[in-house]
Amino acid sequence: MKAAIINQYGSSEVLQIAEVAKPTPKNNQILLKVHAASINPIDWKTRKGMLKFLINQKFPLILGFDVCGEVIEIGSKVTKFKPGDLVYGMVDFPGGAYAEYAVVSETAAAFKPNNMTAEETAALPVAALTALQSLRDLGGIQPGQKVLINGGSGGVGTYAIQIAKAYQAHVTAVCSTKNLELVKSLGADRAIDYTQQDFTISSETYDIIFDTIAHKSLGKCNKILHKNGVYITTLPILPCLLESFLTLLLPGKKCKIILAKPSGEDMATLKDLVSAGKLRSIIDRTYPLWQIAQAHQHSEAGHVVGKIVITV
Repeated sequence: MKAAIINQYGSSEVLQIAEVAKPTPKNNQILLKVHAASINPIDWKTRKGMLKFLINQKFPLILGFDVCGEVIEIGSKVTKFKPGDLVYGMVDFPGGAYAEYAVVSETAAAFKPNNMTAEETAALPVAALTALQSLRDLGGIQPGQKVLINGGSGGVGTYAIQIAKAYQAHVTAVCSTKNLELVKSLGADRAIDYTQQDFTISSETYDIIFDTIAHKSLGKCNKILHKNGVYITTLPILPCLLESFLTLLLPGKKCKIILAKPSGEDMATLKDLVSAGKLRSIIDRTYPLWQIAQAHQHSEAGHVVGKIVITV
């Protein structure tokens, strides 16, 4: 099969299309003929070697976690899916979605929503799971709560706005000038233009502050976080880890760090939200697999609105 591989860490130039062996599903896995994948920052961070301390695997590496496609083969212990099913899922670390075929654990997959294209569906897994698990599990979101989402026009942010609204929260989204109308169209009750206003300087307080782009620390957001509020970040760096540990020991405000967990049950929840018209994907740009290097460059440059999708 054809796949986008890397044989060393480096810039986007290390990505190349090569012929590699088609994977074989294990007992608890399904083999997909990939229709579409998508890019997340973790993909190019892995490519650059920023996460090599987590990887115990030799080159060549096939990157990519988000995948949507058709089930071609199932492992002996798989009971939920059968060949011919259209599904989407999250590939195990360090990835494997940038290919014509990919294997996914049965527990990390769900049926594709009927009212989404393969490209729109492939954008969901990492970003939408991050949003759902942050707000529901870490934030304990409740109807009527005030939620602020920093990075409202990004991959995680666009899903977070919609999921927070599905939970009947009052949502404030922070983004650039050109994306104010977009975040409002996704359901944000209020939009703050960060080029004109520092959202951390305000008399208003929030029950949940979800910093999807990890640009503000709990310390900077402390004044606008409710006394029993939760600050959630996507960046597991030392200062955030220390804040998380300290707030765990003390009453009041909490700092929590999200690392999305593959979950077929949660992806089924996302499918239900999509089917109900409460969740949609925002696609910034679509690239064919052979343009994977350009896709990485676009993602790494920043300011992506929604998600970048790869068609296979």
